[in-house]
Amino acid sequence: MANVNFQQPMSIAEALMKEYASGKLDFSKAELPEADLQGIDIKGSDLSYADLSKANLQGANLRGCDLSYADLSQANLQDADLRGAMLFATDLREANLQGVKLEKADCDRTTHFPQNFDPVKAGVKIKQDD
Repeated sequence: MANVNFQQPMSIAEALMKEYASGKLDFSKAELPEADLQGIDIKGSDLSYADLSKANLQGANLRGCDLSYADLSQANLQDADLRGAMLFATDLREANLQGVKLEKADCDRTTHFPQNFDPVKAGVKIKQDD
């Protein structure tokens, strides 16, 4: 049985950063609803199919991450860096995208953005069906 120190519990963000620092980049299908990941730096990670609904990702560095099919509905992405991220079929409904950097991020017509949000104006490249 693992040795657990209940006096100083490790936060989800700390655990994720520890794995990232050890070289892990595959966090696909991660279950992180309502997680406090404010300011986390996990650029280049695979978060496809992850549940990040209602997560606090304010100021996070998600540059170049694969967020395809991820649930980011109602997430706080204020001032986050998603430049170059893959957002194919990503659910961003009701997410806070104030100040988010989305230049050169890729999405398709199945990506759901918040109402009244213009992804093209934000610099997102929308892949058209061939």
